[in-house]
Amino acid sequence: MTIDAGTAWPLDVNTLAIDVGGTGLKGAILDAEGQMVTERVRMDTPYPCTPTTLVDSLVSITSGLGVFHRVSVGFPGLVRDGRVIEVPSLSRSIYGGETDHDLAELWEGFDLATALATAFTVPVKVANDADVQGCAVAQGTGFEFVMTLGTGVGTALFNNGRLLPHIELSHAAFKKGLTFDIALGNAARKEVGNAKWVKRVVSAVRAFDDFLFFDRIYIGGGNAKHLVGVPLGPKAEIVSNSAGILGGIRIWDLEA
Repeated sequence: MTIDAGTAWPLDVNTLAIDVGGTGLKGAILDAEGQMVTERVRMDTPYPCTPTTLVDSLVSITSGLGVFHRVSVGFPGLVRDGRVIEVPSLSRSIYGGETDHDLAELWEGFDLATALATAFTVPVKVANDADVQGCAVAQGTGFEFVMTLGTGVGTALFNNGRLLPHIELSHAAFKKGLTFDIALGNAARKEVGNAKWVKRVVSAVRAFDDFLFFDRIYIGGGNAKHLVGVPLGPKAEIVSNSAGILGGIRIWDLEA
Protein backbone atom coordinates (compact mmCIF):
# COMPACT_ATOMS: atom_id res chain seq x y z
CA MET A 1 0.00 0.00 0.00
CA THR A 2 1.41 3.38 -0.99
CA ILE A 3 1.68 5.95 1.78
CA ASP A 4 0.84 9.46 0.64
CA ALA A 5 3.08 12.01 2.36
CA GLY A 6 0.02 14.21 2.72
CA THR A 7 -2.11 11.57 4.44
CA ALA A 8 -4.43 13.21 6.97
CA TRP A 9 -4.77 10.84 9.89
CA PRO A 10 -7.89 11.02 12.08
CA LEU A 11 -7.45 12.76 15.42
CA ASP A 12 -8.08 9.45 17.15
CA VAL A 13 -5.58 7.56 14.98
CA ASN A 14 -4.46 4.24 16.43
CA THR A 15 -1.06 2.83 15.52
CA LEU A 16 -0.06 -0.81 15.78
CA ALA A 17 3.55 -0.56 16.94
CA ILE A 18 5.68 -3.66 16.40
CA ASP A 19 9.20 -4.36 17.63
CA VAL A 20 11.01 -7.18 15.82
CA GLY A 21 13.95 -8.51 17.81
CA GLY A 22 16.37 -11.36 17.55
CA THR A 23 14.73 -13.10 20.51
CA GLY A 24 11.17 -11.76 20.55
CA LEU A 25 8.37 -10.20 18.49
CA LYS A 26 6.35 -7.60 20.40
CA GLY A 27 3.36 -5.44 19.56
CA ALA A 28 0.79 -3.06 21.05
CA ILE A 29 -1.70 -0.47 19.85
CA LEU A 30 -0.91 3.15 20.68
CA ASP A 31 -3.30 6.09 20.64
CA ALA A 32 -2.54 9.45 19.05
CA GLU A 33 -0.64 10.54 22.17
CA GLY A 34 1.58 7.47 22.14
CA GLN A 35 -0.12 5.78 25.08
CA MET A 36 -0.69 2.04 24.96
CA VAL A 37 -4.38 1.25 24.68
CA THR A 38 -3.84 -2.51 24.68
CA GLU A 39 -1.58 -4.88 26.53
CA ARG A 40 1.71 -5.65 24.84
CA VAL A 41 1.73 -9.05 23.15
CA ARG A 42 4.91 -11.06 22.68
CA MET A 43 6.14 -14.30 21.17
CA ASP A 44 9.60 -15.77 20.74
CA THR A 45 11.14 -15.03 17.38
CA PRO A 46 10.75 -18.20 15.29
CA TYR A 47 13.83 -19.76 13.71
CA PRO A 48 14.47 -20.17 10.89
CA CYS A 49 12.65 -16.90 10.22
CA THR A 50 11.91 -16.41 6.54
CA PRO A 51 10.14 -13.24 5.36
CA THR A 52 6.88 -15.18 5.04
CA THR A 53 7.30 -16.64 8.53
CA LEU A 54 7.81 -13.19 10.00
CA VAL A 55 4.80 -11.65 8.26
CA ASP A 56 2.55 -14.55 9.29
CA SER A 57 3.83 -14.43 12.88
CA LEU A 58 3.23 -10.69 13.23
CA VAL A 59 -0.30 -10.96 11.87
CA SER A 60 -1.00 -13.89 14.19
CA ILE A 61 0.16 -12.36 17.48
CA THR A 62 -1.56 -9.01 16.86
CA SER A 63 -4.83 -10.31 15.42
CA GLY A 64 -6.79 -9.89 18.65
CA LEU A 65 -5.58 -6.44 19.65
CA GLY A 66 -8.31 -4.34 18.04
CA VAL A 67 -8.68 -1.57 15.46
CA PHE A 68 -5.69 0.37 14.12
CA HIS A 69 -5.19 2.73 11.19
CA ARG A 70 -1.49 2.22 10.46
CA VAL A 71 1.46 0.04 11.47
CA SER A 72 4.99 0.95 12.55
CA VAL A 73 7.67 -1.73 12.60
CA GLY A 74 11.09 -1.53 14.21
CA PHE A 75 13.29 -4.03 12.37
CA PRO A 76 16.75 -5.33 13.42
CA GLY A 77 18.52 -4.61 10.15
CA LEU A 78 19.18 -2.08 7.44
CA VAL A 79 15.95 -0.94 5.76
CA ARG A 80 15.47 1.64 3.02
CA ASP A 81 12.04 2.69 1.79
CA GLY A 82 10.56 -0.35 3.50
CA ARG A 83 12.86 -2.76 1.70
CA VAL A 84 15.35 -4.93 3.62
CA ILE A 85 18.99 -4.43 2.65
CA GLU A 86 20.36 -6.87 5.23
CA VAL A 87 19.30 -8.40 8.53
CA PRO A 88 22.11 -10.44 10.14
CA SER A 89 20.11 -11.63 13.17
CA LEU A 90 17.34 -13.20 11.07
CA SER A 91 19.73 -14.64 8.48
CA ARG A 92 20.49 -17.59 10.76
CA SER A 93 18.68 -20.91 11.01
CA ILE A 94 19.03 -20.84 14.80
CA TYR A 95 19.43 -17.93 17.19
CA GLY A 96 23.07 -16.92 17.42
CA GLY A 97 24.14 -19.47 14.81
CA GLU A 98 26.18 -19.06 11.67
CA THR A 99 24.77 -17.14 8.71
CA ASP A 100 22.52 -19.22 6.48
CA HIS A 101 23.28 -17.81 3.04
CA ASP A 102 20.08 -19.13 1.49
CA LEU A 103 18.08 -17.40 4.23
CA ALA A 104 20.10 -14.21 3.83
CA GLU A 105 19.26 -14.20 0.10
CA LEU A 106 15.55 -14.48 0.88
CA TRP A 107 15.79 -11.35 3.02
CA GLU A 108 18.01 -9.30 0.73
CA GLY A 109 15.82 -6.83 -1.14
CA PHE A 110 12.57 -8.11 0.39
CA ASP A 111 9.87 -5.41 0.40
CA LEU A 112 8.72 -5.92 3.98
CA ALA A 113 6.61 -2.76 4.12
CA THR A 114 4.52 -3.79 1.13
CA ALA A 115 4.15 -7.37 2.36
CA LEU A 116 2.91 -6.18 5.75
CA ALA A 117 0.65 -3.52 4.21
CA THR A 118 -0.96 -6.24 2.13
CA ALA A 119 -1.37 -8.49 5.17
CA PHE A 120 -2.72 -5.77 7.49
CA THR A 121 -4.56 -3.76 4.77
CA VAL A 122 -3.38 -0.44 6.24
CA PRO A 123 -0.32 1.75 5.57
CA VAL A 124 2.91 0.40 7.07
CA LYS A 125 6.21 2.08 7.88
CA VAL A 126 9.25 -0.15 8.48
CA ALA A 127 12.46 1.31 9.90
CA ASN A 128 15.55 0.14 11.71
CA ASP A 129 14.70 -0.68 15.32
CA ALA A 130 17.23 1.80 16.71
CA ASP A 131 15.69 4.55 14.57
CA VAL A 132 12.25 3.75 15.98
CA GLN A 133 13.51 3.60 19.55
CA GLY A 134 15.32 6.88 19.04
CA CYS A 135 12.11 8.56 17.91
CA ALA A 136 10.71 7.94 21.39
CA VAL A 137 13.65 9.44 23.29
CA ALA A 138 15.25 12.17 21.15
CA GLN A 139 14.59 15.59 22.66
CA GLY A 140 14.88 17.57 19.43
CA THR A 141 17.85 19.76 20.34
CA GLY A 142 21.28 19.48 18.75
CA PHE A 143 22.96 16.34 17.42
CA GLU A 144 21.63 13.28 19.25
CA PHE A 145 22.92 9.72 19.01
CA VAL A 146 21.05 6.56 19.97
CA MET A 147 22.75 3.23 20.65
CA THR A 148 20.76 0.07 21.36
CA LEU A 149 22.35 -2.99 22.95
CA GLY A 150 20.66 -6.32 22.35
CA THR A 151 21.44 -9.29 20.12
CA GLY A 152 23.65 -6.82 18.27
CA VAL A 153 24.18 -3.07 18.34
CA GLY A 154 21.86 -0.56 16.71
CA THR A 155 22.47 3.13 16.08
CA ALA A 156 20.42 6.16 15.06
CA LEU A 157 21.17 9.83 14.48
CA PHE A 158 18.97 12.89 14.99
CA ASN A 159 19.71 16.50 14.15
CA ASN A 160 17.48 19.06 15.85
CA GLY A 161 14.73 16.48 16.14
CA ARG A 162 14.90 15.15 12.59
CA LEU A 163 15.74 11.47 12.09
CA LEU A 164 18.64 11.21 9.65
CA PRO A 165 18.97 8.45 7.02
CA HIS A 166 20.11 5.22 8.64
CA ILE A 167 23.80 4.29 8.61
CA GLU A 168 25.09 1.00 10.03
CA LEU A 169 27.66 2.66 12.29
CA SER A 170 27.94 -0.48 14.41
CA HIS A 171 29.66 -2.23 11.49
CA ALA A 172 32.65 0.11 11.84
CA ALA A 173 35.90 -1.21 13.31
CA PHE A 174 36.12 -0.87 17.09
CA LYS A 175 39.13 -2.68 18.56
CA LYS A 176 41.16 -5.88 18.21
CA GLY A 177 39.72 -6.51 14.76
CA LEU A 178 36.13 -6.49 16.05
CA THR A 179 33.28 -4.25 14.96
CA PHE A 180 31.11 -2.46 17.52
CA ASP A 181 28.33 -4.90 16.66
CA ILE A 182 30.42 -7.98 17.45
CA ALA A 183 32.31 -6.58 20.45
CA LEU A 184 29.17 -5.28 22.19
CA GLY A 185 26.65 -7.89 21.05
CA ASN A 186 24.95 -10.31 23.40
CA ALA A 187 27.15 -13.25 22.40
CA ALA A 188 30.25 -11.24 23.34
CA ARG A 189 28.69 -10.23 26.67
CA LYS A 190 28.09 -13.87 27.53
CA GLU A 191 31.58 -14.84 26.38
CA VAL A 192 33.61 -12.21 28.25
CA GLY A 193 31.28 -11.56 31.20
CA ASN A 194 29.39 -8.45 32.23
CA ALA A 195 32.32 -6.64 33.86
CA LYS A 196 34.53 -6.72 30.76
CA TRP A 197 31.56 -6.06 28.49
CA VAL A 198 30.64 -2.94 30.48
CA LYS A 199 34.20 -1.64 30.03
CA ARG A 200 33.82 -2.18 26.30
CA VAL A 201 30.59 -0.17 26.27
CA VAL A 202 32.22 2.72 28.14
CA SER A 203 35.08 2.67 25.63
CA ALA A 204 32.61 2.51 22.72
CA VAL A 205 30.71 5.57 23.96
CA ARG A 206 33.98 7.52 23.96
CA ALA A 207 34.94 6.18 20.54
CA PHE A 208 31.62 7.17 18.97
CA ASP A 209 31.90 10.63 20.51
CA ASP A 210 35.40 11.01 19.07
CA PHE A 211 34.07 10.93 15.51
CA LEU A 212 30.42 11.98 15.89
CA PHE A 213 30.83 14.81 18.45
CA PHE A 214 27.26 14.22 19.60
CA ASP A 215 25.50 16.51 22.06
CA ARG A 216 23.63 13.65 23.70
CA ILE A 217 23.69 9.85 23.62
CA TYR A 218 20.76 7.63 24.61
CA ILE A 219 21.52 3.98 25.36
CA GLY A 220 18.68 1.47 25.22
CA GLY A 221 17.90 -2.09 24.26
CA GLY A 222 17.58 -5.20 26.36
CA ASN A 223 21.17 -5.14 27.62
CA ALA A 224 21.15 -1.50 28.71
CA LYS A 225 19.98 -2.76 32.11
CA HIS A 226 23.54 -3.95 32.76
CA LEU A 227 24.73 -0.33 32.62
CA VAL A 228 22.56 1.11 35.40
CA GLY A 229 24.85 2.99 37.78
CA VAL A 230 27.83 2.84 35.40
CA PRO A 231 29.46 6.26 34.83
CA LEU A 232 29.07 6.85 31.09
CA GLY A 233 29.77 10.57 31.03
CA PRO A 234 27.60 13.70 31.25
CA LYS A 235 26.16 13.30 27.75
CA ALA A 236 24.79 9.79 28.32
CA GLU A 237 21.35 8.63 29.42
CA ILE A 238 20.00 5.09 29.84
CA VAL A 239 16.49 4.81 28.36
CA SER A 240 13.69 2.29 28.75
CA ASN A 241 13.50 -0.64 26.38
CA SER A 242 9.79 0.16 25.96
CA ALA A 243 10.89 2.96 23.63
CA GLY A 244 11.09 0.29 20.93
CA ILE A 245 7.29 0.27 20.97
CA LEU A 246 6.55 3.89 21.85
CA GLY A 247 8.66 5.28 19.00
CA GLY A 248 6.07 3.83 16.64
CA ILE A 249 4.08 7.07 16.79
CA ARG A 250 6.86 9.61 16.25
CA ILE A 251 8.51 7.71 13.39
CA TRP A 252 5.65 8.95 11.18
CA ASP A 253 6.66 12.56 11.82
CA LEU A 254 10.43 12.62 12.37
CA GLU A 255 11.94 10.92 9.32
CA ALA A 256 14.02 13.19 7.10
